[in-house]
Parts: sequence; C-alpha cells; structure tokens
Amino acid sequence: MIANIIASVPAILFHFHKEGSVSAIILAIIVGTILITMYTRFFNSFPGMTLPELLKNTTSKWFYKSFVFFLAIVWFVAGLITLVTFTFLLIRFLTPEMPIIQICLTIMIPALFGSLMKTERILYTLEILILIGFPIIVFVFYKAYSSDKLEWAFVKDAALYFNQLPNLHAFSACFYLFLGVANLFIFNRFFTEKQNFNWKNVLFIGLLSTLALFTTYFIPIGFNGLDHIEELVYPWISTSDSLRMDFFLIERVLFVFLILYVGIAFLSIMIHWHVSLEFFNSIFNLEKVKFKGIAIGKLIVILLYVGVSLFFVRKLNEYQLFLFTSLFYDMLIIFFPSMLLLFFFIKRGMKNVKKAK
Repeated sequence: MIANIIASVPAILFHFHKEGSVSAIILAIIVGTILITMYTRFFNSFPGMTLPELLKNTTSKWFYKSFVFFLAIVWFVAGLITLVTFTFLLIRFLTPEMPIIQICLTIMIPALFGSLMKTERILYTLEILILIGFPIIVFVFYKAYSSDKLEWAFVKDAALYFNQLPNLHAFSACFYLFLGVANLFIFNRFFTEKQNFNWKNVLFIGLLSTLALFTTYFIPIGFNGLDHIEELVYPWISTSDSLRMDFFLIERVLFVFLILYVGIAFLSIMIHWHVSLEFFNSIFNLEKVKFKGIAIGKLIVILLYVGVSLFFVRKLNEYQLFLFTSLFYDMLIIFFPSMLLLFFFIKRGMKNVKKAK
C-alpha cells in the first residue's frame, strides 16, 4: 500500500480522473477491506500452514503444481514491475548519467539477497523499515496537507466527479494496494497460533487505506490542478518537489522522499521475490538440486530473475510499462477474488483430511 503511492497507481488514477477514478477509489476501499478480512480469517483457521501445503493436502498433484507455478510467476512479475518502475524513476530524477543496467542491479542485487533470508527475518526487516520510514512518510503527508501551495479548490473540483461509474482500470489499480494480504500464502507459516483478528483490525485497515488512497489521489491534484494532470508520469515526485523543509539540512523534500521510497521499493521487491522463490521451492524442492554437493536450485531461479529483469529494463519504455502494469492489475481483480472459491474447497478438503486421521 505504501510502496505504490509513487509508482504506477497514481498515474493510472489520473489518466481516468474524469472517467470514474473517485468512485473507483471508494469501491476499492470497500471491496479491498472485505477481501483482506476474508483472506486473513481463512489463514487464521490454519495456523502455521502455507497455501502450497494446504493445496498439497486437498488437491490433485497436477493442479497443485501448475497452480503454484502460476502463483510464482505472478509474484515475480509484481516484484519486476516495482523494480522497473523505480529504475526508471531514479534515472529520471536522481542519476540521469548512470547506465540503466547499473541502476537496476543496484536495487536488484540487495533485494535478491534479502529474498533468500528466512521468512521470519524478512518480517523483522519489514518491521524495522516501517518503524524508521513510516514517521517520515507521515511527516511528508503533514507537510503536504499544511502547505500554502495546496489549493483545496482543485481538490473540491476533483471530488465532484464522484458520480461517475467506477472505471475498471482505476479500480484495479486501487484494488492492487490491498493485495499485500495475499503474501500470507507463504508468510502464514510464521503465525503458528491463531491471531486475534476482530472488527477493530478491520476498521483500522479501512481507515488506513482510505487515508492512503485519498492522499495518493487528491494531494497531487491540489498542487498541480486538474488540467493535464494525466500527463504527469510521476505525479508524487512533482508534488514532493513543491515542498520545502525550512531550517533543516536538506531543504527539498524530494530527496528525502526518493531515498525513503527506494528503501521501500527494495523491501517490496524482496517480499515479492521471496514468496515467488518459496512457491518454486514447494514445487521443485530447490534445496535438493545440487551440483558437486553444492545446492544450486535457488541460484538457478535467481539467475533467471536477473536475466528476465535486465531484459525488460532494456526493452520497455515508460509508456509500455504503464500499459503492461495496467493489464497486470486488471488480471488480478479477477484472480484474487476468485481465490475465495478455492479457499472454500480447501476448507472442505481439510475437514475430510482431519476425519481421515
């Protein structure tokens, strides 16, 4: 949710700002909060069990392997989109003279090493980065809301389009922010006891997502206006560059904002590719793939990740990335809600497994 504030999501929303983005945000908040609740309650019913383990116990071998392979590709693509987006962002705003391959490797190599860590260590890394970064993000939001340059008249004009039917592409972009819950497919192994997930947690998620989405959409409009807002490739970069920190070592908020989000992008890629590696490991048992006694299974997959990533970084431009990302988000609004049907069959299957035992 945090990582995509300056990535492709706002660009997609502003592209359809007069065609249903506002209503799409409202609908996504409702549907996304419901999805998070249902996913969390499902995995809370099976403490310590990952989705591959549940599928292995309840479905046929051909379905289990092909479905988990598909999931591995989806998670790899999600990390790839973040990697390419932030590579383009850095070469445009921070390091225009540096070769694009070098920038990509600078982000990718630490993320790949991080993805090889144990699941619980990744969660600890996530906690540390959030504890460090979240207050800075809140401070940037505070500076934006309290800035004299923020024109509330522009915000009111944008809000008047709430009566448009939700745009499909805008809805899918907003809906993507709620799909972090799907990382429970692997991370649920860490939660070996049932969690206390109640209406207060649901309310907190709903309020946090509302603040994140409305800030993502309305603040750049308040600074840049509605006219030609869809032409901004990175609206939040222009917005953060309008902010100043008086009496501080770094005056321009842009530099703090970019450095912070590079760290968040690294974390996002690390999580996505860790989950993807675990999916591949559950199918091919990568730890048993050895050469002269050395485990090389995960190394082979990582080399494939590097090769594919460098290929797309070289071949894609920003417009092609925008189209590719939009299509990817559109696919997910069908796939992840339909997973609820699979969860229903898994629950029935697990009951039969318990009875058989």
